[in-house]
Amino acid sequence: MKLTAFKFNLPKDCLAEYPAKNRDESKLMVIDRKTGKFQHKKFKDIINYFDDGDMMIMNDTKVFPARMYGNKEKTGAKIEVFLLRELNQESRLWDVLVDPARKIRIGNKLYFGENDSLVAEVIDNTTSRGRTLRFLYDGPYEDFRRTLYELGETPLPKYIKRKVEETDKDRYQTIFAKNEGAVAAPTAGLHFSRELMKRLEIKGINFSYVTLHVGLGTFRMVEVEDLTKHKMDSEEVTIPQKTVDVVNKAIDRKRRVCAVGTTVMRAVETSVSVSGHLNPYTGWTNKFIFPPYDFSIANCMVTNFHMPESTLLMMTCAFGGYDLIMKAYKEAVKEKYRFYSYGDAMLIL
Repeated sequence: MKLTAFKFNLPKDCLAEYPAKNRDESKLMVIDRKTGKFQHKKFKDIINYFDDGDMMIMNDTKVFPARMYGNKEKTGAKIEVFLLRELNQESRLWDVLVDPARKIRIGNKLYFGENDSLVAEVIDNTTSRGRTLRFLYDGPYEDFRRTLYELGETPLPKYIKRKVEETDKDRYQTIFAKNEGAVAAPTAGLHFSRELMKRLEIKGINFSYVTLHVGLGTFRMVEVEDLTKHKMDSEEVTIPQKTVDVVNKAIDRKRRVCAVGTTVMRAVETSVSVSGHLNPYTGWTNKFIFPPYDFSIANCMVTNFHMPESTLLMMTCAFGGYDLIMKAYKEAVKEKYRFYSYGDAMLIL
């Protein structure tokens, strides 16, 4: 398939600047692959599509406040630093993006905080925008992390033009977030409230967790027309044995196995046995899923509404069928569904 096949017209007013008032009250479009029919529901109605013994796989990654604002030495120019990942705990080395990149050279110092409470030195230029920073901090590691937290901001996606608010700390995080390491939220999981999960549990639905630390590569635009030439950035994945056992039991019993989000789908499709079962895994994945693709683990999926020409839309089309999903997106625009991270959801059965 070609990149241009995933173009569609998305009006600006479809972008969700804020989350729904209550997590489980966002809209839910239910798509039945067998009949090709759509239903328009509230997210909390998802409970009606699952029965005792069915299961949902969630991504329990936790977003850290990755966006920081500092000033360059001498000129005082304002620099945005986006923490991507920690390279070395002892040396306080971090892989970061800086903006504007052209103003930063190796050896430059950056100052953060009101009284320049944190200083970093640029020690490497890895890509056009990427840098390696060494934070010059002598205190204990816990204090250093606390300082990063205090100075960092919830990394809302760039399309959200408003200022980050206090409520974003909570709402741009799933209620089951546990393992820190993501710079973006696994957004399909944002719709689950404590009440909804309790009701699903009472009905006999099992939850299992994988960890995929969402990186910015998930949102990187595809720049090649031939999709086979696109390379995904690697993201760290953990699939524990406990999850494997529950998922494989559900597969053997022919139950519903629902991947909550594209990140979960990428994680489980990274580690599949010859017999179509899930294997435990600890490592990295750069798996890129686009049509046509045969899925092995999940037989249904929850996902948000994604950007035109994004890898997330491509995966959704691979799972739901290209024609059906593109038709659903047209319907979503017509019915004023909200798109992207804080937007509405679809359930593909």
